[in-house]
Amino acid sequence: MGVTGFISRKLRFRGKIAMASIALSFLVMIIAVSVSSGFRKEIRDAVSSASGDVRLVPVNLDWLSGGSPIERNPSYMPCLDSLEGIETILPVAYRAGIVKKDDVVHGVMFKGTEDFSAADSLSFPVCISSRLAAILSISSGESFQAYFVGEKVKVRKFTVASVYDDLVEADDRLVIYGKLSDIQRLNDWDETMVSAFEIILDEPLRTEAGINAMSREIGSAVLLHSADEEASVVCMSSVDENPQLFDWLSLIDFNVVVILVLMTLVAGFNMISGLLILLFENISSIGILKSLGMTDRDIAKVFLRASSSIVLKGMAVGNIAALLLCYIQSSTHAVALDPANYFISYVPVNTDILKIMAADAAAYLAIMLLLLLPSMFISRIDPARTIRVS
Repeated sequence: MGVTGFISRKLRFRGKIAMASIALSFLVMIIAVSVSSGFRKEIRDAVSSASGDVRLVPVNLDWLSGGSPIERNPSYMPCLDSLEGIETILPVAYRAGIVKKDDVVHGVMFKGTEDFSAADSLSFPVCISSRLAAILSISSGESFQAYFVGEKVKVRKFTVASVYDDLVEADDRLVIYGKLSDIQRLNDWDETMVSAFEIILDEPLRTEAGINAMSREIGSAVLLHSADEEASVVCMSSVDENPQLFDWLSLIDFNVVVILVLMTLVAGFNMISGLLILLFENISSIGILKSLGMTDRDIAKVFLRASSSIVLKGMAVGNIAALLLCYIQSSTHAVALDPANYFISYVPVNTDILKIMAADAAAYLAIMLLLLLPSMFISRIDPARTIRVS
């Protein structure tokens, strides 16, 4: 242990208020980072599962009749399978319809997927959103009729196999999931025809920049490897299809940056006041140390070490409290939100340890840099005037 470390341990830093301020500031910062990360993860995962991160759709896709299908196994598929960053490529079939239950009528979009599973005993099984279930006053096991407009009106009776929670509840598009084969038959297609391909990317690429970059790469690959006789397709990214969601996430990120800066400044200025009080209380000690030959820099290190100890203790308390609150919220969803304003019915949290450590390190460094300001006071102390001989 050096001289500065030994002396700093002997200082009595009455900094309970400063430590409490540090703990509160880090509590707010960690919760802000976790909530921001939670919103990004939940909304991006919801968008990805609903329509994929990137979609390949025919140029003249007819959502109403489900016409203009594309081949299920096009010539460019092997090239897409070899691209890095693609997690899954899902063939899907769409058909717009009108559902009716008693006197309630509502427009919906039926979507057939390969991964949809339900009991074989059910006739035309589907999975509907909780919002549509509330509109139709329907639950699992019950049936409803749907009407499909084309050259002639088709009527089908569907059975609700399950109800899913629609995270992006502010979206007016109500999607009903069913078997791919059922929607293909509804569109008078065989098993080789689909409406589109929904491409889900690896988790690290589900950012605005990553999705746009992969969309361009996929579009180029499709253009280069498509056969002349195949139907033309357009590459659409979820960023372009849901700009309001990604703009909202960018706004949240900006708000988090503002919170981090403000909380760091609050903690820093509280520590500055605490350090100034410590310096004033030890003016005579500083004079003695100067008279014994210690430089201003070494004396500043003594007080900065004592301050650093308070900052680290407050940081530890704030981190533990924040992680505990985040765990409780992620387990219970106790804090609810209005999905009409926030797209999600609860406050999501995602404790990304790397981001938390980065926020801790940046805030600690900023606070210690701010503490260099009061340390300059040491150079103004004159030993001849401050040492009192008893």
